[in-house]
Amino acid sequence: MTRIVAGSAKGRTIQVPKSGTRPTSERVREALFSRLEHFGYIQGCVVLDLYAGSGALALEALSRGATAAVAVEAHGGAVKIISANASALELPLQVVNAKVDTYLTGLNAQQFDLVFLDPPYDLSEESLAKTLELLVAHLKDDAMVVVERAVRSAQPLWPAGLELDDERKWGDTRVWTAIMQKNNIN
Repeated sequence: MTRIVAGSAKGRTIQVPKSGTRPTSERVREALFSRLEHFGYIQGCVVLDLYAGSGALALEALSRGATAAVAVEAHGGAVKIISANASALELPLQVVNAKVDTYLTGLNAQQFDLVFLDPPYDLSEESLAKTLELLVAHLKDDAMVVVERAVRSAQPLWPAGLELDDERKWGDTRVWTAIMQKNNIN
């Protein structure tokens, strides 16, 4: 059972796809969101949840005061579950059924304050680097990017402008955060 940790939907349960996703544990979400809130990255932010799975990260952000959130997921069954979760929690989550790189390539001028990337653990480092490169154009200055991977994974290859902020481990999960510094892009 997965539930929202805090905010307006605190304690409410959400559905998760039966297979093909790996929901972020409540323990990791609680620690991660506590840190993000401490640094001002939830309240009033526009959030993007890539490889959304159940939508738990975007829904947690909305529950805690994010202004808007978009969840991008390629698997049709997971998209239906994300939509059902948002509806049940009465949270204004925009759900997009698309491959992440396709979505980022087709995205116009929208920019985000906070982005979560929780790709399948078998996604190659090269593919993740390409996604991060595509993401840069859609980040506000000082945006926070959160990447969740297996504890054995190498640090992502950060594109120009994204600077590593922190790295944490919880059980078999490793989380990196990076901050967008557009003024450092040549």
